Amino acid sequence: LSRCPGGLHFYYLSSCSVFYRCNFPCPAYCRDSLQMDLTTEEIAGFISRGDWKSAFEGGAVSAGAKLARAKQIQQVAGEFLETGDAEITAVVIGKDGSEARPAVVFWSEGENLVFEGDCNCAQKVNCVHAAAIFDYLTKGKGARVEAAFGGTPEVEKVIESQAEIQTGAELFAELPKNDPKDPKFILRVERRPANDELAWLPEVYAKTWVVYGEKRVPLTTGNQLKRNWQKESQAVGRLDSLGLRPGAEEPPQSLKKLDLSGIGGPLWAPDKQRFPHPKLFWQKFWVEWGPQLEKAGWDVQYASNIQIRPIHFRTENWCAEIVEEGKGWFHLSAGFEVDGETFDLQPILAALVRNHFLENTAKKPPGQEFLVFLPDGRGITVPIGRFRKILLTLGELLDFKFTDGPVKLNKMDAALLAAAAEESDEETDLPLDIPQEVIDLSERLADFKAIERVPVPDGLQATLREYQLDGYHWMQFLITHGLNGILADDMGLGKTLQTLTHILAEKETGRNDGLPSLVLAPTSVVENWQREGAKFTPGLSILILQGAERKRKFRRIPDHDIVMTSYALVYRDLEELKKHEYHLLALDEAQHIKNTAARTTRAVAQIDARHRLCLSGTPIENNLGELWSLMNFLMPGFLGTRELFQSNYRNPIEKDKSKARSESLAKRVGPLILRRTKNDVAKELPPKTEIPHSIELNSDQKDLYETVRSTMDRHVRAALKEQGKENQMVFLEALLKLRQICCHPHLLDKQEGSAKFDYLVELLDTLRQEKHRILIFSQFTSMLSLIESHLNSMDCSYLKLTGETKDRQSLVERFQGGEGEVFLISLKAGGTGLTLTGADTVIHYDPWWNPAVEDQATDRAYRIGQDKPVFVHKLICKGTVEDKIQKMQRKKSNIAEGLLSGATQGLTLTPDVLNELFAPVL
Repeated sequence: LSRCPGGLHFYYLSSCSVFYRCNFPCPAYCRDSLQMDLTTEEIAGFISRGDWKSAFEGGAVSAGAKLARAKQIQQVAGEFLETGDAEITAVVIGKDGSEARPAVVFWSEGENLVFEGDCNCAQKVNCVHAAAIFDYLTKGKGARVEAAFGGTPEVEKVIESQAEIQTGAELFAELPKNDPKDPKFILRVERRPANDELAWLPEVYAKTWVVYGEKRVPLTTGNQLKRNWQKESQAVGRLDSLGLRPGAEEPPQSLKKLDLSGIGGPLWAPDKQRFPHPKLFWQKFWVEWGPQLEKAGWDVQYASNIQIRPIHFRTENWCAEIVEEGKGWFHLSAGFEVDGETFDLQPILAALVRNHFLENTAKKPPGQEFLVFLPDGRGITVPIGRFRKILLTLGELLDFKFTDGPVKLNKMDAALLAAAAEESDEETDLPLDIPQEVIDLSERLADFKAIERVPVPDGLQATLREYQLDGYHWMQFLITHGLNGILADDMGLGKTLQTLTHILAEKETGRNDGLPSLVLAPTSVVENWQREGAKFTPGLSILILQGAERKRKFRRIPDHDIVMTSYALVYRDLEELKKHEYHLLALDEAQHIKNTAARTTRAVAQIDARHRLCLSGTPIENNLGELWSLMNFLMPGFLGTRELFQSNYRNPIEKDKSKARSESLAKRVGPLILRRTKNDVAKELPPKTEIPHSIELNSDQKDLYETVRSTMDRHVRAALKEQGKENQMVFLEALLKLRQICCHPHLLDKQEGSAKFDYLVELLDTLRQEKHRILIFSQFTSMLSLIESHLNSMDCSYLKLTGETKDRQSLVERFQGGEGEVFLISLKAGGTGLTLTGADTVIHYDPWWNPAVEDQATDRAYRIGQDKPVFVHKLICKGTVEDKIQKMQRKKSNIAEGLLSGATQGLTLTPDVLNELFAPVL
């Protein structure tokens, strides 16, 4: 007896024959020293390795093998003991009819498995009878061990053999009806008599006869009758197709002289190779294969004492309800009763998933039944239509993970389940008792008009447009029901104003309980929030956490209605921000957290807020993984783990173009995303016209392009060949050089002229004469400097905004006030957060990979407040990498179709991509 290092708990050392487990938290040393529970896998592995043979002396191992081969070993059964040990017992019948009852006990010593055999024979310990147990268990690759302990390792095998069984069914269908002169066949399923001398027989077996007129003889047994051997051979083939074999068992040598005339013969039993667990076979025979034989004209009979009929699901015994647990959580209580026994739904659904129910029933009629096996080996027949409905609905909510515990649902999942129940028809209907609260939520999610229209707050100093009122009501609806969502309106439709109205309403109703709301935004947008807040919701106190002086303001966070900070600072200030609870955490330009591994994404997830809201016109820019990141911030676990989301949705939608998976995802996330475009709601906006300009490179520029293209093409291919696809830097460098040549060779310190620049000069001259005010976007600040030099030489008034600009708002106000004919803007620095409706013309000097980013830049001018038609000019060099990328984008399918706007971007580096991008200019 030893004491654990902590001095509190006792445990027996592993050399003892009895073990006591410590049920209290112990140090690792103590835990490692305790006896741990064994598993059937460990026992099977130990037996298959043959380590046990060294414990037997003399010829015990070979003698035990002879007993096992002679089928003298019976009633092999295993049991896990409360001590954590395992025991396997058996009965071994001697040639003289005597019985030996060996028992083998297994336990762990450190990392090793040890055993001891005990028997009622003269040898007592590790005798020939114990060796027979081991030899018997070595067969079946572990299946016999699992079966001894009551497991059903053959469940999957039964299901997997369906393809073979279907072949048998086709055989039945092809055979003609029996002619009256033909023999008739009888199959009778019986149970082994209660006689110890007959224990070697299968517990359940079949006997078969063939009937000629009034004569009945066993099938395939010779006698004096004139037989139709062809028909009988076909009958044997039918049974063989099901896996039944004749003469499946032979009596032990000691019982060869036993009078078995009362049994009859020959006996038919399942093929042990295909169906090592007969219990599963006979249940499937009752449901499927017996009826198939009857359709083929057989007389199938069952003895009254057999119990192979599976449990039968009946709709009238079904009971299901969604039960509220509190704090927005529910659980599904569902099941049915048969003969006084209650069956819960969850284990059945888990068994259906294991048995590939959805795949196996995809083309079967909904009224047909399906046999599924539970872990204890019992079968249940369930209606296909109803259980496909349940499994599809709950499976998508729970990622097809079902346990023995209750199915837990958040409020959103409960509403989706309620909606699915409402859509059921007669063949798929299963009554479900639903709380009124969930019914109301389900109806409102299904119909946007059903969302309650609440008054706007008294302190709002603005008149909301109708769609803005809808957005405000939607946010109020979410917060009332404890849900979080994404406001995905187009740029310029007033997401900031709608959110400010929402926050003001929470303050005026007192629902925020005096807690502040935290808003994160890009640094360049923080000022815009402060400005619109002061203008439209002056009753809200706003605290700006920017610059070095912000540290002195942390203590004032609880005293304000809105706390504003930027993504650039949230990680640095996280510990201070985490000290407070917030009523609402809103992320403006929420695509900043699209990368799940980024520290900003991880940081915002740690902030304590009752409710969360994302604002983003482009929540999907590159792939569906970005949508998962936003939803995981809003409602962790709602779309499952990232890995499960990828397998369940992203890969089927992005790679396989699965419309069904896309519709399923849209149905799931749709109620939590409000998306309106300008075309949908801003009818008062003037038209927007996009004008692409295809520009031919001049001869010198084309020669330079071709020289760099051919060199970089070889360079990229050589680098990829050596280092693999993950090396993107060489590829990006090559694309950068080619794009710079398209803009102007001066960007590479070359002296050649630029056809695109010359085209811009002419276009600007025309636009200025027509009195247009122009925004020019480029990704290259060096290109903006070249354009700036030209404007100076032409005495054209302009403003310029790049990443180095300090006072952005001042420039915006000057332009909006009428200063400047042209506004030069760096795409990265000025593509968001600006209102420049003073312009009516937008020029994209160099195209960007992602058209959603270009659209955001265009929306600086094309937004609410614009009263002039807007013209968008895109300058693209013909036949170059610019032109090819545009064409590639048009070929790609938009994975966000039906979900929200935004284009799928990102280039997969393949030989086809290289061939297209690095093709010569024709």
